[in-house]
Amino acid sequence: MPPPSDLRPVPGLLAAAERHLRIGTPADLASATTRSHVDDGRCVGWYGPPVPGWRVAVDAERADAPVPPALARRFGTGDFWARWTRAECCCKLADVPIATWWRRHGLGTPVDGPILWRTLRVADLVITVGFAPGQVGGPIGRA
Repeated sequence: MPPPSDLRPVPGLLAAAERHLRIGTPADLASATTRSHVDDGRCVGWYGPPVPGWRVAVDAERADAPVPPALARRFGTGDFWARWTRAECCCKLADVPIATWWRRHGLGTPVDGPILWRTLRVADLVITVGFAPGQVGGPIGRA
């Protein structure tokens, strides 16, 4: 499915993602549009304006978290958490389990497809924010 004809707001929201992300407890961020839970109990929430015809997802991990040995052997450790959060974010938007994603893409994100994303560092976290048309199908890509 091609992206909605009006994708203009999405690149702007991605460029300003820091302004729309909040870090706190799950209870503090209960009203977020979408959330990601970090292994230390924190939560990252998206508070950007809705974009008609688009869905949004976030994924976050601690930048200094150790890479699990089995995943390090399989995918390497270079830029691991950035690659991981991108893959997880795309999985959420494509409604695909991570194990299925691994078989298709490893921890990569294909460049041709409907998902637009940005990975950024906020405090001690690596966070990916992604947008996809209402119903995602086909390959997954990057803005």
